[in-house]
This record gives sequence, C-alpha cells and structure tokens, in this order.
Amino acid sequence: MTTIKQSAKPLAKPFPIQLSKEWLEPRLVAVTAIALLGSLIAERSNAPAALILILNLISYAAGGFYGAKTAIESLVTKRKIDVDMLMVLAAIGAALINQWHEGAILLLLFSLSNVLQDFAIGRSRKAIQSLFKLYPETARVQRDGQIITLKVSEVALEDIVLVQPGERIPVDGLIIKGQSAVDESAITGESMPVEKTVGENVFAGTLNAQGILDVRTTKLATQTTLARIVQLVENAQDTKAPTEQFLEKFEQRYAMFIIVATLLFIAVPTLLMRVEFNAQFYRAMVLMTVASPCALIISVPAAYISAIASSARMGVLLKGGTYLENLASAKAIAFDKTGTLTIGQPRVTDVVANEVSEELLLSTASALESRSEHPLAKAIVDEAQTRKLTWETVESFEALAGKGIRATLGNAKVEIGSIVYLANTTPLPESLKQTVQRLQSEGKTTMGVVRDGQWLGVIALADQVRPTSKTVIERLTQEGVAVAMFTGDTHAVAENIGKQIGISIIRAELLPEDKVSAIKELM
Repeated sequence: MTTIKQSAKPLAKPFPIQLSKEWLEPRLVAVTAIALLGSLIAERSNAPAALILILNLISYAAGGFYGAKTAIESLVTKRKIDVDMLMVLAAIGAALINQWHEGAILLLLFSLSNVLQDFAIGRSRKAIQSLFKLYPETARVQRDGQIITLKVSEVALEDIVLVQPGERIPVDGLIIKGQSAVDESAITGESMPVEKTVGENVFAGTLNAQGILDVRTTKLATQTTLARIVQLVENAQDTKAPTEQFLEKFEQRYAMFIIVATLLFIAVPTLLMRVEFNAQFYRAMVLMTVASPCALIISVPAAYISAIASSARMGVLLKGGTYLENLASAKAIAFDKTGTLTIGQPRVTDVVANEVSEELLLSTASALESRSEHPLAKAIVDEAQTRKLTWETVESFEALAGKGIRATLGNAKVEIGSIVYLANTTPLPESLKQTVQRLQSEGKTTMGVVRDGQWLGVIALADQVRPTSKTVIERLTQEGVAVAMFTGDTHAVAENIGKQIGISIIRAELLPEDKVSAIKELM
C-alpha cells in the first residue's frame, strides 16, 4: 500500500479575491475617478508633465477597460459597431487633441452606468434566489423498513417521506399518516395555517408547524409547485422597455453614422479644400467627442435602474423596464393579499367571554398555548402579554394534532381547540353560536376554551390589513385605476379584507398558476 506523506510546509492558500467583473468593475470606476481628480489637481498645481500623463493614462485604462473589451468582442463576434466603440474612439480622440479630462469623464460616466445597472440587477437576482431558501436540502425517506436520508433530488415517486414538526416539507405529496397544521403562505398565500390530515395534499417548501407527517411523494423535485414557481422566475427574461429597445437600435446606427461622419469631416476638407490636416483633425475630434451620445445612452437606463433599485428596497420586484414603463398607462392593478395588502401574520381580533372575564379567558388560553408550537399559539400569547396578563403553570400537557390542546391547570381540566372538536363533547352554548357564526362569516379563525365542561368563551384570529393599504387603494381608485385582489385564502377571508380596504374585484383560493389564469381573465 502506498502512503502519502503530508508536506511539512502548509500549502499556499488560493488567492482570496476572485477578479470577476462584478468585483473588479466598481473598483476600476473608483480608480478612474481618483486618477481623474488627481490629474486635475496636478495640472492646477503645475506638477511635472510626466505625472499628469501617468494619471491620465491610469484613468483611461481603468475607465475604458470593459468598454474596450465589449466593443472589440462586438466587432469581432457580431461584426457590429456599437456605442461602446464610439465612446472608446471619442475618448481616444479627446486624448489625441490633448483633452484628456473630457475623454476620462466620458469613460467614467459610461462605466459608472454599467456598474449601477449590474448593481440593480444583482439586487433583483438576490430576491429571486431567496425562493431557493424554501427548499430543504435533504429528506428522510422510509425504504425497505429503514429510514435513510437522501438529497431531495434523489427522492423517487411513491417514496414515503417523514416530516417532523418545524421542518419544511421537501416534496409535493399525499399525507398517509398523521395530522398537522401546515403554513402554506409561501405557496398559496394563505395567511393562516391549514389543518392537514390523512388523504390531503401538501406542497414542497411549506412549513410543518405541528405534528409528525408521513407523506407519499407524488411529484419529483423538478416537478413540484415550488420548482415550477422558481423555474418561471428564472426563465423570465428581463425584457427591456420600449424606450430602451429603441435606443439599442438607435445607438448602433448612430455610432456608425458618427464614425463615418468624422472620417468624412477629416478627409473631405483636407483633400478637396486643402484645409490644414492638423486643424481639421482637431475639429473632427471635437465633433466626435461632443457627438458621443453619453447623456442619452446613460440617462435612460439609469432612470430605469434607479426606479427598479428603489422599488427593490421597498420590497417590490420588477422583472424589467417594460413593466415599469407600462405602469404609466395601467388601467387595472391586481394585488396579492398576504404580505402585500396585509401584514401576513395572524393576530387576535376578538376575545368573547362566556360568563367570565376576558382576562380569565385569555390567560387560561395563554397558559396552554405557551407550551404549544402552533403558529396561532404565538398570536394568543402575544395578545396576553400585550394586556400584561399572567397565567398558571400547566400540567399534563397533551397536543391533539388537528384538534387542539388538553391539559391540567391547577385542579381543572382545560381544553382549547377547534369549535367543532370541543362541541362534540361539550355542547356550544346558544349565546356563543351566533357569535361563532358571525366571526367565521368574517373569515376569522375561531378557537374555543373549555374548563371542566364549561365554555369560557371564544377567541378569533385573523391576518391584519397594513395601515397604508386602504389609502393606496383609494388613491388608485381616484386615478381611475381598477383594483383587484388575488389570494390563496378562503372566500370569506378575502371578502372581509376586501371590504376593509375597498376592493370589490376578488379572486380567492388560488394557487400561483391559478393567479396567472385569473390575470388573463381580467385582461
């Protein structure tokens, strides 16, 4: 057997900085600006001509590196002369007539616009890549009586995947064992956790909040609902706005025209009119420098980039300049509900006590929910803490997946959970029936609390409207824009939110692909 001895000297570490365009170009822009400023200061300070020349050459090399590279590639591979070539030639022309600073400013502005554009696109790309965080990397699969851990891409159809509480579900599948509350907001937009049991479908990327699930895989990793969403976003080309498309065509013809015109401006007067070459060449270089469409080519993309980057900072992802430009002529806007018009987190909206105080009802509920991992539990505990309530220590805690919680509080047996579950053993009082019906008709999630066979009351929870939503909808309506709302939530929830903020066009219980169809219907 051959043994390999470890080297006594540690291996040299690889160069830590990857000189990619994204890393290098912003730094070259900084070098260009510094060299240009240094040249201006040196010139005014009567510094040696050699120093001024070196600074000018540095500003040209740094500012024109990627412009020259792009221009040469376009000329060699596509046989096209574009605006990059015109900028480089204009800068060289400025240098030939000893106007280095004008040429350096051209290159600085042009390279800076490219950096800003890459920065804006990078922010949008990061927002898109955040979708991948919803994907678990591995799945625990039951095969041949054993539980093995596989990459999600290795999970086959009909495999049984085991999902623990607090884990994201790795596959689209059918529950064959277990009950749980599943947070599906990332896929359907439904703000409240959905109770899932045997025979119901679950989606990859959704969060199993409570209970252990055995899921039979019905779709491969590349075919899941989440995978289709990611693929749609990845494959969507960033289409340019009509103005940008026009400029793309215009800049090629314009660049060619200016170059030809400059050559004719040098040749014709010199050959036919016997004008002195040096003087005419100087005029021609001035013409090319001034004619470079620096402001036009930079200003339009910069305006779009600024708007897209500003929108990204506020959580709005624009797929391209076309969609930004089309907003000016939009006659209708469709909003997603959860996380856009609403906050996206459940909160307690109603505390209805039955022959006891609200404080006793809420503190009793919080005592049980403080031990639970259910998403609604945190909302109830938060409400109790906001009211500065305290509660007793819970004993004999038992979570009933899909139903509620059973525990001992002091000497009393207490249950909290779904109204239907509790009413099976403890009939719902007539005084609470109408209240429950009203709350449910408003699209709120209701939970009951029973102590020693007596109903303490009902607690209702719902997603909350953003404070600014109603104002925004009113302003759009005043401008004559029709407003629609799409959501994966139930019709009752959607109608309730619509009434609060003034939206009448509502489409509910939609999956992401359904929302695309709903848009087409509205169009």
